[in-house]
Amino acid sequence: MKMEQIVTTPDIAARRALGACAALVIGALTLTACGGSAKADNGDDKGSSKSSAAEIVISAKDGSTGASINSTGVKVSGGKLTGVKMTVSESGQAVPGSLSSDGGSWKPKEQLERGTKYQISATAKDEDGRTSAADSTFTTVSSANSFIGTYTPDDGTTVGVGMPVSFNFDKAISNKKAVQSHITVTSSSGQKVVGHWFGTQRLDFRPEEYWKAGSKVTMKIDLDGVEGANGVHGVQKKTVTFAIGHSQVSAVDVNTQTMTVVRDGKTIKSVPISAGSSEFTTYNGQMVITEKFEKLRMDSRTVGLANAYDIPDVPHAMRLTQSGTFIHGNYWYNKGNPPFGRQGTSHGCVGLQDVQGGQGDTPSKWFFDNSTVGDVVIVKNSPDKTVTPENGLNGWNMAWSEWVAGSAA
Repeated sequence: MKMEQIVTTPDIAARRALGACAALVIGALTLTACGGSAKADNGDDKGSSKSSAAEIVISAKDGSTGASINSTGVKVSGGKLTGVKMTVSESGQAVPGSLSSDGGSWKPKEQLERGTKYQISATAKDEDGRTSAADSTFTTVSSANSFIGTYTPDDGTTVGVGMPVSFNFDKAISNKKAVQSHITVTSSSGQKVVGHWFGTQRLDFRPEEYWKAGSKVTMKIDLDGVEGANGVHGVQKKTVTFAIGHSQVSAVDVNTQTMTVVRDGKTIKSVPISAGSSEFTTYNGQMVITEKFEKLRMDSRTVGLANAYDIPDVPHAMRLTQSGTFIHGNYWYNKGNPPFGRQGTSHGCVGLQDVQGGQGDTPSKWFFDNSTVGDVVIVKNSPDKTVTPENGLNGWNMAWSEWVAGSAA
């Protein structure tokens, strides 16, 4: 899951937008822009009283606060920029930037920092060589007045068909419609994608059915300047794309203590499992693999089970719920019990045969190596309830009509 301070904002987020304006003060030959002043310099126009036609606009007004961390920059009309210098006011550190090929605009190469004071000085010339200059000192939007959304999946990744897009915002969002309408998620498959709010800080997107294998999903985040709550604006502006890989859906049958792995519509393997015991049952329902760990410490105290267990090296662990359900390797299975796959002995997880260190040729290692984040594990015939949609990325357990009803767009 990637956290991006744009980011990306605020899926989700302070993520943008500032306007620009310029007014010509005739007597003083001074141009006042939304980003400072542009002053004519007639040094190259001997004997002429005409001011430069080059009008510079710095998007962040001199003395302003709340400037965008994404769209702040410099533009010129009636001429070309000849120089732009941007620095961090406190340290004097230079901010690298790039000039457009036609000399008409300049922008920082990297996203600016929130709550930071900057200075910009710019010069330009018109076609007759007359010069103008502009400068601005301003402060970008503060963390207190902006929101950020951390999101998954990350840009450029490949995930399984069950992986939703999920935003977690660092502040409560009251203007849900405004925020959701500035995040669009589309698929090359043509599937309709709808957002659903879980409370005020989480927004997930998914189609009615699992993503189509081999499709490409594009997420456009345009939250820069969007007011997510009173006085709190987004700062993220980014386009994210990820690919949907294979379709792998594995069905765990608690009655038979067996998992059947189906990839792209074909059964590729059936393996024994050890689900939850009668005291610590396993959730039913569709669960998405959200994280993979070759080795993970599992401590019962973190899930409210006192000192039931503390295993420092659980192999091949893959998270299914936020509350602590994993599918993982089990090397400590009591040999005095019936053979593995005949009895549920876990504390709610789904166990697969493994060896300590996880290096053996075991069902657990095979499943780990052949699974990806976003693959689906479906548990059935457990005496427990169905996992709730917000526990992990498990919105597939919600009826489509209810999912759509939770959209603010």
